[in-house]
Amino acid sequence: MLARDLVAERIAGAVEAAQQQGLLPAAALTGPAVERPQKAEHGDFASSVPLRLARAARMPPMEIAERLAALVAPHEAVARVWAAPPGFVNFALSDDWLREQVDAILAQGTAFGNSAVGGGRRVQVEFVSANPTGPLHVGAARGAVLGSTLANVLAAAGHEVSREYYINDAGQQVRLFYESVFAQYAQALGREGEEVPPGGYQGEYVVELGRELASEFGERFAQGEREEATREVGEAGLQRMLANIKADLELIGVAFDNWFSERGLFEGGEYERTLAYLREQGHTLEREGALWFNSSALGDDKDNVLVRGTGQPTYFASDIAYHRDKFVKRGFDQVIDVWGADHQGHVPRMRAMMEALGLDPARLTILICQLVTLKRGGETVRASKRTGELITLRELVEEVGADACRYFFLARTAESQLEFDLELAKRQSADNPVYYVQYAHARIAGILRQAAERGVGWEDGDTQLLTHEAELALIRKMAQLPELVETIARTLAPHTLPHYAGELATAFHWFYDHCRVLSSDPEHLALSKARLRLAAAAQTALARTLGLMGVSAPERM
Repeated sequence: MLARDLVAERIAGAVEAAQQQGLLPAAALTGPAVERPQKAEHGDFASSVPLRLARAARMPPMEIAERLAALVAPHEAVARVWAAPPGFVNFALSDDWLREQVDAILAQGTAFGNSAVGGGRRVQVEFVSANPTGPLHVGAARGAVLGSTLANVLAAAGHEVSREYYINDAGQQVRLFYESVFAQYAQALGREGEEVPPGGYQGEYVVELGRELASEFGERFAQGEREEATREVGEAGLQRMLANIKADLELIGVAFDNWFSERGLFEGGEYERTLAYLREQGHTLEREGALWFNSSALGDDKDNVLVRGTGQPTYFASDIAYHRDKFVKRGFDQVIDVWGADHQGHVPRMRAMMEALGLDPARLTILICQLVTLKRGGETVRASKRTGELITLRELVEEVGADACRYFFLARTAESQLEFDLELAKRQSADNPVYYVQYAHARIAGILRQAAERGVGWEDGDTQLLTHEAELALIRKMAQLPELVETIARTLAPHTLPHYAGELATAFHWFYDHCRVLSSDPEHLALSKARLRLAAAAQTALARTLGLMGVSAPERM
C-alpha cells in the first residue's frame, strides 16, 4: 500500500471513530483525504478533512483536527500525527519505514513505480494522427511526446494500453495530395502543362517526392489513363510519406501498436453502418441538400454537417464512425484523443457524438496541445534554414536531440502554449533541465563503477545506518514515484514527471554534496555500503522516471 493511501485510511478511520464516540456528527466525506504539504515542517502528508467538516459539524476546524489527531490509529510507517492551523491533521513518516524503502526500490528494479490501480482496463491513446500529406512539423511532435508518455504511465499504472495513429487517407485533402504528387512527377519527366491544382500541396518536399517517383517509375504512368495514373502515383507518394512519418517518430522514441486507416472505415462498411445507426436513432436531419448531425439537441451550440450536398462525407462523419469502431467494435473502456490546438472547437460535438452513440461521454477524453514557439537567442524561429518552410520534427531532433525534445515538450501542461528554447536545450550545464537530471543518473553510475573498481560491494549494505537529513530527504523523494504514477494516470497530466525528475536529481545532488559515499577509511566501510545502496536505489528511481518520459538514462556524460 502506498504511504498516501495508508494515511488516507488512517484519517478515515479517525473520522469514523470520532463519529462513533459522538465527537463528530455523521457527515459524508468527498474528494481526496490527504495531500502533500508545500513545506517540510508540515510533515509528509496533511489532511484538510477538519476544514471540510467544520460547517456540517458546526465546530472550529482546529478543534476537529485535534480530536482526529488523537484518534488516528498507530502504524509503524507513521512517526507522528499532529493538528496544525487553520485545521489540518499532519503526518510524518517514520525514519525506519523510509529506510526500508531503499531495499523495496532495489527489489522492484525496473518495475519500481508500477501500480495495479488500472485493473487491466483497456485504454486506447490516439495521438499525432497528422495528415500523411507532408512531413511532421514541430507542433505534431508535442502531441507525439504527450501521447506516448501518457501511454507509458497508463501501462505502468496497470492499464492495457493501445497506441494508435489514425491515418487520414480518404477525402478531398488526400485527393489534392495525389494530384499534386502526380503533377510534380510529370514535371520531373519534363512534361509541360502539368500544374499543381488550386489548393494543392506546393512544398519543396512534394517536388522532391515527384522526382523520386519519376526516378523509380520512369514513364510507366506518364502515358496511361490519367485518373488511374494519378491514383497509382499518389498512393505511392502517400506510402512514402507514411514511411517518413514513422521514421521521424522513431527518432523521438514514438511507436504505435496500430496504424488505423480512415479508408478502412468505408471499405469495411463501418461508415455506412454508423450513418444508418444515427438515422435510426433520430440524430440526423436533411437540410440545404446535406445530411446533418442534430448535435444541438444534445448540448452542442450548433448542428454539424455529416454529408455535403455533393455526397462527400465530412471529417466529422468519419470521426463518428471511427469512434464507434473504437468503443463498440473493439471494446475499449477508455479512449484518449490527443489533438492539436486547431481542434479545440471540435470538443463539444464529440461529446454530443458519444451521447448519440449511446456511450458515456466520460469514456472519451480529448486533450488539446497548444502551439509551440521555437526560440533561439531570444528570437522567434519561424522557418527552416534549409527550405524556408515550417521546421520539421526531424530538423528539431537533429539540432537538439531526442531527449531534449521529449523533456522540453513535457515540461508544461498541454493546454499551455510552449516556448522551446533551442539554445537552452543544447546547453551541457545545470541550466538545461534534461542535462541536469541525466547527469545525476550518470554520476551515480560513475560512483558505482568506482566502488566496483575498489572492490567495495554494496549488496549487503545496512540501510538502518542512513540517518543524515539529506539521506532521508532523498528516500522521501524516491518514494513519491509510485504515487505520482497513479496521480498522472488519473489526471492525465504528465507535465509533473519532468518536474519530479528535477526534484529527484536535486535531492541526490544534495545528498552527494553532504554525505561522503566512498571512503578509504575502514571504519566507514559499513556506512559507505549503506550509502552506495541508497545511491543504487536513486539510480533506479531516476532511470524509471526518465524511462516513463521516454528519455534515455546515460551511464556516462
